[in-house]
Amino acid sequence: MALYVHKYGGTSMGSVERIKNVARRVAKWHRAGHQVIVVPSAMSGETNRLIGLAKEIQKDPDPRELDMLASTGEQASVALLSMALLEQGVAARSYTGWQVPVRTDSSYTKARIQSIDDARVRADLDAGKVVVITGFQGMDEDNNITTLGRGGSDTSAVAVAAAMGAVECLIYTDVDGVYTTDPRVVPEARRMNVISFEEMLEMASLGSKVLQIRSVEFAGRYRMPTRVLSSLTDPDIPLDAESRSGTLITFEEDEKMETAAVSGIAFSRDEAKLTLVAVPDRPGIAHSILGPIAAANIDVDVIVQNQSIDGHTDFSFTVNRNEYGRAVEVLNKQVLPAVGAREVVTDDKVCKVSIVGIGMRSHVGIASLMFETLAQEGINIQMISTSEIKTSVIIADKYMELAVRALHKAFGLDQVGTSST
Repeated sequence: MALYVHKYGGTSMGSVERIKNVARRVAKWHRAGHQVIVVPSAMSGETNRLIGLAKEIQKDPDPRELDMLASTGEQASVALLSMALLEQGVAARSYTGWQVPVRTDSSYTKARIQSIDDARVRADLDAGKVVVITGFQGMDEDNNITTLGRGGSDTSAVAVAAAMGAVECLIYTDVDGVYTTDPRVVPEARRMNVISFEEMLEMASLGSKVLQIRSVEFAGRYRMPTRVLSSLTDPDIPLDAESRSGTLITFEEDEKMETAAVSGIAFSRDEAKLTLVAVPDRPGIAHSILGPIAAANIDVDVIVQNQSIDGHTDFSFTVNRNEYGRAVEVLNKQVLPAVGAREVVTDDKVCKVSIVGIGMRSHVGIASLMFETLAQEGINIQMISTSEIKTSVIIADKYMELAVRALHKAFGLDQVGTSST
C-alpha cells in the first residue's frame, strides 16, 4: 500500500461540479489500495475576494488579521471535498493546518514551515480514511494562524509528502505539465515528460507559474518526486495512464537530459529596476544599500554594480513590481541620505527573460547565442545574471513576448527531441 499526496489548485476546486470530479479521482486512487492525502486550494477567486474585502475596510490590512481571514478559503475547500468523498462512499476526514498541526514561523502572509506533526494524520490513514488538509496555512508558536503566501498550497503539499514519506506528490493543475515555455506566448511550446529538479527550481524562480518556488525547494531538500499533471482530464481515466502522465520532476540526471543545451524559457513580467547613481565606492556599500531593503522584507533579484569611476559607481537591482513602491520609499528615505548617492533612478517597465538547462554545463556559446538572438531583434539588454544552468536578462517589458518567441526558436525548443522529453 503506497502513500500519495494529491494537491488540487483553485481552478480544480472552482465549482461544485469540479469538486465532485476531484472526489471521483481521489476515490479511484483510494479504491486501488493506495493511501491518499489531499491538499486543496481555496476555490478559484476566493482568496482574492477575501483580500479585497479586507482592503475595503483597511487600506493596509493588519497581517495577522489578514492571515486569519485568508485562511478561511481553504477551510471551506477541505470541508466540501470531504463531503464529496463521503458521497462517493469513501471515508474522509478534513483538517486545517493548525489542527494537524503544521508549525510555522510568525512571518504573517509569508510564513515558513518549521515542522509537521504527522501522528493524527497517520492514525486516520491507518484506519482507511482519506485525509484532506488545508494548504497555504499553519500555526506559529503562539498558536496564531499563519499563511505561506500566494501559491503556498503547493508548498504545503510537498512538505506534507516529505514529512509523511509519500511515494510521490501529485500537483494537479489546469495545465497538463511543464512546458518549454508558456504556450500562450509560444504556441509551439512542448510539454516535457521529465525535468530535473535543478531546472524546475530555476524555472520557478525565474517566473514560471506552474509551481511555487518554495514547493520546489522543499522537493529538492527532501528529494520528493513531484509530478505536475492536469485535473481537467476525465477523472475515471485508467490509474496506470494517469500515474505516468504530466511532467515528473526528477533527481536523476541521465544522458538524454544533457543532449539539449537549453530545456526551457522562463519569463517574469512583474519586475522593477532601481538604480542608485554616483554611489561612493567603498567597502560595505552594497550592505548599506541592500540592508535596509532586506529589513523591509523586500526580496532582491538581479544585482549589478558598475565599474568605479572617480571613486563612484552606479548600483542597480531589481525587485518584484508589487514591492516597487516600498523599495523606492526605503531608498529615498533611508539609503540615499545615508550613503550619499546623487539620486535614485527607477523603471517599473522592465521584465526578465531567462534560458534554463542543465545541458548548459557541457555546452559552450549558449549565452552568446542568446545575446545574438536578442540583438537581431533589436532588443537592448539592461542587466545580465547567470548561474551554472541559466542566463537571465532584464529588458524593456514591451519586448518580452518577442524575446521569448525568438529564443524558443533559436534554441530549437519547438523541435521534437530537443528538450527533456
